[in-house]
Amino acid sequence: MRGLLIVLLSALAVAGAWAQMAGRKTMVLEATAYTSSVRETDSTPFITATGIRTRLGVLAVSPDLLKVLPYGTKVRLKDLGSVYGRGRGQFDYLFRDRIFVVADVMHPRMREKVDVWLPDRATALRFGRRVVSLEVVEYPRR
Repeated sequence: MRGLLIVLLSALAVAGAWAQMAGRKTMVLEATAYTSSVRETDSTPFITATGIRTRLGVLAVSPDLLKVLPYGTKVRLKDLGSVYGRGRGQFDYLFRDRIFVVADVMHPRMREKVDVWLPDRATALRFGRRVVSLEVVEYPRR
């Protein structure tokens, strides 16, 4: 019964995200950053779930968001600051004029989150946990 409730709540969350995107095609999500190290990825740290090499502009999404943001979706990000409300726009220099592509997936325990690939661990640690505005630019062709 408890498992069914969790599945139902997850489905409602995804449906809510879909409804939000249907009108404006934007979402506000928690974001973290990752690098190509074995401790943060699997045994192929420079290859994403879709088979492309990691680079600035690669975005990983939690498994529940793959229904709303399938592989190949192109998005723009805007830094809304840390989860504690500080440093708004601090990482916009990485996001400005850059189109991100959903090319990787996060660990199954993650829900309603995105992970931005960054080239070095120091920048990823400074990025921390932030809130981002995600705007869909283009969905992949089916």
